[in-house]
Amino acid sequence: MISRVQIQQRILDGLSVATLLFNTRFRLIFINPAGEWLLGISARHLLGQHFSELMQFESPIMPALEEALHSHHPFTRHEMTLSLAHGDERVVDFTVIPLIEADEEPELLLELTPINNLLRIAREEHRQTQQVATREMLRGLAHEIKNPLGGLRGAAQLLEKQLATEELKEYTQVIIREADRLKNLLNRMLGPNTQAAKTATNIHEVLERVRHLVCVEVDERIKLERDYDPSIPEVDADRDQLVQALLNIIRNACQALPDRGTIILRTRVERKFTIGQNRHNLVARINVIDNGPGINDEMKEKIFFPMVTGRANGSGLGLSIAQSLIEQHGGAIECQSEPGQTTFSILLPIQSRE
Repeated sequence: MISRVQIQQRILDGLSVATLLFNTRFRLIFINPAGEWLLGISARHLLGQHFSELMQFESPIMPALEEALHSHHPFTRHEMTLSLAHGDERVVDFTVIPLIEADEEPELLLELTPINNLLRIAREEHRQTQQVATREMLRGLAHEIKNPLGGLRGAAQLLEKQLATEELKEYTQVIIREADRLKNLLNRMLGPNTQAAKTATNIHEVLERVRHLVCVEVDERIKLERDYDPSIPEVDADRDQLVQALLNIIRNACQALPDRGTIILRTRVERKFTIGQNRHNLVARINVIDNGPGINDEMKEKIFFPMVTGRANGSGLGLSIAQSLIEQHGGAIECQSEPGQTTFSILLPIQSRE
């Protein structure tokens, strides 16, 4: 029989809203997993700390918290910038609720809803909708092109058999090679056509394999640094597809660096994280961070679409293929960029093995 306290604990642990409880001295006495994720620190290190040690708001919140405690009235504020102790910022809606019980010390319940997280989900859903529509259009276009292309190639082969000299046959070979090249290009634009063969995969083994391949390709002007979280569990993934996706993204980062630079491979775990319309208890985050010039806002909106590239000699297919491969795993790829730092994040659900 589950006790009432256990039920309450399970409810709090399952909430996507960060929930923090403070005593009258504004010291933290409870925080749920969503709160740990928001602040980026575990409860073990947070409990007992004063509000001012955890975060700072740009507006004078402390007097408002004190007023709520003394007036016994809750209040809500929208779109406040939350500056965390380790320097990160979050845009949140927050609600403060005074908990007043007879013969007990009053407490303050603070609920924080990350607005930037909601915007991220909305942008991701919009991008996925656009990409689905684009792929459907490409499939129809590819079908219309492949039929006459096959006829063109077949006619060139028949013509070649009628030609008497090797010099003339060189022209038909050009037609055949170009027809094959166009067919291969169409296939690449459509992305992978095989289902992922998923097995328990250590993402760090995959990253090390990709890092070794890239190190062979680049010279000493580019440094590849590692910042791994060794506690990340295995993920269900197709190892070869994961290698291909990471290889495309890291090569893209290398090509973005002008002369010399640094690429950081970082792994972390996200808790209670939403990808598309699915919410996962655990998600593996793989960040590929380069200190190149960055990607402008206009290009950021379309870099995952096929045939879109900012380089004169680029094919515009690497990131599109990587996105398709990761989506087959129920994951997603995000991009954040500003001059001096571009981060591509691969998000992969971690399935419970209980």
